[in-house]
Parts: sequence; C-alpha cells; structure tokens
Amino acid sequence: MTYTVIGRCPRSGELGVAIATYSLGVGGLCPQAASHVGAMSSQAFVNPELRPLAINLLAAGHPAASALELVMQADPLREFRQVGIMDREGRTAVYTGASTRAFSGHRSGTDYAVFGNVLASENVLLAMASAFEQSAGEPLAERLVRSLEGGRTAGGQKGASGPLPERSASILVHGTRDVAELDLRIDMHIDAVSELRRLYDHYLPYLAYHRNRWLDPATALPQEAFVQALLQPQSNIPR
Repeated sequence: MTYTVIGRCPRSGELGVAIATYSLGVGGLCPQAASHVGAMSSQAFVNPELRPLAINLLAAGHPAASALELVMQADPLREFRQVGIMDREGRTAVYTGASTRAFSGHRSGTDYAVFGNVLASENVLLAMASAFEQSAGEPLAERLVRSLEGGRTAGGQKGASGPLPERSASILVHGTRDVAELDLRIDMHIDAVSELRRLYDHYLPYLAYHRNRWLDPATALPQEAFVQALLQPQSNIPR
C-alpha cells in the first residue's frame, strides 16, 4: 500500500526518492540513496535488507538492471516484494512480484520510475509519471513532491475496505557530496503527502542556511537571526 517515485536531475546529477503509504514511518523502512551511486526503494512486503545490498551493487559498478537481478536472486520471497532501482546514469529497473497486492505495477521514463502496490488503479502511476515529466526544469526535490501529489490526487491507495489515507511520507535527495542534501520525513499524519509538501516548502530556505554553516561558519548567521530574517516581509533569503 505504497507509491514511490525515484528520479535523477540530468543537470545537477542529484538522485532522489519520494514515497507515501498507509503504513507508519516509511522513510526509515523503504527508501535509500547514495551520492554518485544511485537510489532505490524496497516495498510491498518490505525487506529492509535489500536496501544496502542494492546500493552496494550499484557502488560496485552494476547498472540498475544487473543490480536488480542480483537483489531479487538473493531473496527467496521475491514474489512478495516490489523493488525499484536507479543508477547514477539515470537508468532504472523495477520488479513487482506476483504476490504483491493489487493494483500493483510500475512505469519508467527518462530519469525516473514510478511504482506502487495496493493502489486505486493504474491511473495513480500515470498521474505520477505525468507530474514528473511536466515539471522538467524544476529542482529534483520539487519534481518528486509533485509526483507524489499527482498520485494522491489520482486516487492513491485503495484496500479491500476502500480508500486508504497516506499516513507517512518521505523525500530523500543526494547531490554531489557524500551526505544527503534533503531528508524529510512525515512518520504519522492523517494527510502525510500534504504535510510533506508543507514541511518541504518551509524547509527550503534552510538548505542554504545549513550549507553555509557547514562550509563557511565564520559568516553564518546565528539561527535565531536567520529565523527573524525569514519573518521579514522584504527578506532576501530564498524561500
């Protein structure tokens, strides 16, 4: 009961994953990424051990398709899994096991893949793909959030008893450095996709703030001064 987008920015080389689900704490269970290496998600009847295996295979030089094949060979319960992998070149590979709950499936395009299970219909994936494609030119994180919003608006998840709300969501983006550029999680909320959007929009100015504190601490504003500057109507801090 999860839908996911993995994507790459061809300009910056950023790699990222955004995911939403009825389950709680999805950001700690399913997605993983590594700078200059790739991104992935293991979901459905999730096997968290597949995450480091996939990233290690990508780091060793396997393209997405080869990494996915080896990952699935390592899991005797693979028919219950759904795994999507993207390598550093933007190539994608997705496996949707025969025992995942309907509707389950995946679609891939240039620099992205969308996949999910226990969805209202295939339209969820089509809407996610369309949102990603139509936001070309935007930062990768924005495109990933829009893709989640597209899936939610198209019906999101639907179980045996009817529609299921998104109770957790996350976004993870890696860039040129060896640490995440963005790692935001909504672990429990009645409308996790909307809450992720709210958190993302509010957090954007802090990306440059934290980067400056890291790379040029002598010129970095104290946090309380930064927050006050954000509250000023004419603030020149990017929002």
